Amino acid sequence: MSMKLSSKIELLPRLGKTTAKRLQYLGIQTIEDLVWYFPFRYEDFSQIRPIRDVQDGDMVTIHGQIEIIASRRSRRQRKVLVEAIINDNSGQMKVVWFNQPYIAKTLKQGEYVYFSGKVEVNNYGTQLLNPDYEKEKAHQDNVHTARIVPVYSLTAGLTEKQLRYFISLAVPLIKNIEENLPPEIISTAKIMSLSDALLNIHFPKDYETLKLAKQRLSFQEMFIVQYLIKKARADLQNNNSIAMKFLEKPTKEFVDRLPFKLTNDQKKAAWEIIQGIGQEKPMNRLLEGDVGSGKTIVVALSMLNVARNGYVAIMMAPTEILAVQHYKNFVKLYQKEKLSIGLLTRSRKEINGEKVTAKKLQEAIDNQEMQIIVGTQALIQDKVKLKDLGLVIIDEQHRFGVKQRKTLIDKEQNLIPHFLSMTATPIPRSLALALYGDLELSIIKELPANRKPIISRLVEEINRDKAYQFTREQITVGRQAFVICPLIDPSDKLGVKSVTEVYERLSKDVFPDLRVKMLHGKLKADEKNQIMQDFYDKKYDILVSTSVIEVGIDVPNATIMMIEGADRFGLAQLHQFRGRVGRGEHQSYCLIFTDNTSQKTLERLKFFVSTKDGFALAEKDLQLRGAGDVYGVKQSGLPDLKLADLSDINLIKKVQDAAGLFIEKYKLKDYSALERMVEKQEITLHFE
Repeated sequence: MSMKLSSKIELLPRLGKTTAKRLQYLGIQTIEDLVWYFPFRYEDFSQIRPIRDVQDGDMVTIHGQIEIIASRRSRRQRKVLVEAIINDNSGQMKVVWFNQPYIAKTLKQGEYVYFSGKVEVNNYGTQLLNPDYEKEKAHQDNVHTARIVPVYSLTAGLTEKQLRYFISLAVPLIKNIEENLPPEIISTAKIMSLSDALLNIHFPKDYETLKLAKQRLSFQEMFIVQYLIKKARADLQNNNSIAMKFLEKPTKEFVDRLPFKLTNDQKKAAWEIIQGIGQEKPMNRLLEGDVGSGKTIVVALSMLNVARNGYVAIMMAPTEILAVQHYKNFVKLYQKEKLSIGLLTRSRKEINGEKVTAKKLQEAIDNQEMQIIVGTQALIQDKVKLKDLGLVIIDEQHRFGVKQRKTLIDKEQNLIPHFLSMTATPIPRSLALALYGDLELSIIKELPANRKPIISRLVEEINRDKAYQFTREQITVGRQAFVICPLIDPSDKLGVKSVTEVYERLSKDVFPDLRVKMLHGKLKADEKNQIMQDFYDKKYDILVSTSVIEVGIDVPNATIMMIEGADRFGLAQLHQFRGRVGRGEHQSYCLIFTDNTSQKTLERLKFFVSTKDGFALAEKDLQLRGAGDVYGVKQSGLPDLKLADLSDINLIKKVQDAAGLFIEKYKLKDYSALERMVEKQEITLHFE
């Protein structure tokens, strides 16, 4: 049977069922998956050096003849050693492998072999330790030695040599791979062909060719993102929406009744949104606000205008507990506005603070008695019939798929509601351009005047007991504390603090007299919601948790945020944790701990402690860690970018131009390979 890219990996020679299962664990099921499984780094063994010229620490390839090879067991450690003496006419050197006895049978005296590895000079002389090796073959390129060698992420039982070998078997198929971009775009963007790029990402001739391969594949990844973005915008603009009139008088009366003054950023963002919903084309906007910047009141102003225009505004939150929090805030804010406000989640149905049945809530919607509805994804279920929908607000989800939008179209009038996404994660403008190019952007950076700045400290291990004593003092006067850990369970490999072990220590040894509770992602949604609600209701003093509380309910009484293993989190994420406290009238504190004492780590954490601006922290995070690690493109409903750098403005601009040209001049079905890739990456909205 002839092999194709779509063939199962089991068709490759010398690939058995056990190895196939290991590859499947890496997401590799077909030969095409194998081809698109890229190296994460490279070893430069391209320099073939004479033995007489090598020095301690060199990464080299030696091409020599085996004079002697044998295995023996070491006396001290009882390990099997394979030792060889090789000669390349310039000199002799020793080669040693640990615990690989089969090598003594694989390599024979007299054979010419390439050895690639690190040189070590010690009391035993000049040696190569555990090098990769490859027998000299006529008319065949090396795969493991004497070249720039790819290094891949592996799983247990799989070796680099195996993976490189299997990918090398796919090379003939790569050479004939179907090009998925038009020649005009390839020419204009000055990028490599797809087949050349895939060949050279795995087996580059040199570093310049590798750079060009990465450029082409990065371009392609970003092209799919930008194509989806531009297509989403085009699809949206093909629809009409309801133009909401700005009702100045009721808006001004509402603002005048507020117990606080709006900040300039709040006023500007609210006006941008009100202008957006005033158009006949559907608004598609992202509201970015730093932690505690007051996005809720901005959203409330826009919802008020929609309701006063006679239409319905809905807000969808990723979790029930967050939906309930928003609902309670709106009931309080709109107390004197005579608006009917509903709550719809999987387990809760309410109208204006009173519990009702699902049937009664639907009747209220059918009779157009509801102006504002808050809920989870339950809001867009088929059985929920929403009428006169004017505005949809998505909290902490930056993407709302075209498919979901279609479910909300008023089919009788062919009208689509306006859309507003909101996030408390500051996103640098360069990244927003790349990820959310189809969205207009409103930003709130200014914090309300009554907010007390959170005092942040990097606590040295010697001062840990003092930090615990300070936490006890806060709890004694009625406050509460969060403790955040990077892991759920202990890990010997990572050596970082886990929720289970920290919970055990705090509840039994440090605070045995206080009420300590544990929260993590493995718990069921109902359990998590109940624990958070109980913490909000002051039934616990300390909540030990993983990052599940990063975006969660406000607990105004919590004044301590303690973060273990702070070096394991990005600056933007640390800022989100810090934002869980400082929500009430009391002074709040963020205490961070780390076992990592490297200069680089300490500098990064000191920058966090000294910086309150979430956007400055986000920019720094983008520089240090890259967009994928910071924001998680998968969380945005976007493709898993393996190579593309989302902070590369030049690449983004080039790709945006190409995506625009493609939509204007070409039909996607003319490029079936690209069509398949785009179909795999349909943007959707994901809720817990």
